[in-house]
Amino acid sequence: MVNSEEFSNRLKEIFDFYELSASSFADKIDVGRASISHILSGRNKPSLDFVMKVVSTFEEVELYWLLNGKGSFPPNADKISKAINTKKENEVESKVEIETTEAEVDPETRKSSSTKKSISKVIIFYTDGSFESYENYPKS
Repeated sequence: MVNSEEFSNRLKEIFDFYELSASSFADKIDVGRASISHILSGRNKPSLDFVMKVVSTFEEVELYWLLNGKGSFPPNADKISKAINTKKENEVESKVEIETTEAEVDPETRKSSSTKKSISKVIIFYTDGSFESYENYPKS
């Protein structure tokens, strides 16, 4: 059984960690603002749907911690800084690869080819398996 007062305290910890107000938190997880107010005041207990929206929207929030207060939040600071550093390293590697590719092309070739061709799609692949695609649709 979830203790309403302790649950609302854990919600407040999430607000503080993400620097959100109760209303912006409600908007972020797509629930009514009144629902947050009722849970925080202890009038209502959180539904399973509410709990799952919190856990799926905020990856750092562990289900067991949210429900029972066991475990840790915010997550280990080392894990966060490692994830941020990895992301920055991937971005730097991508920029270096692009700059290297541009440097290898002869300026005359680049000039002549840019007048004849245009880029329609660029795909960036990251080392974590994700990618981003950018398209330049022709103007009508």
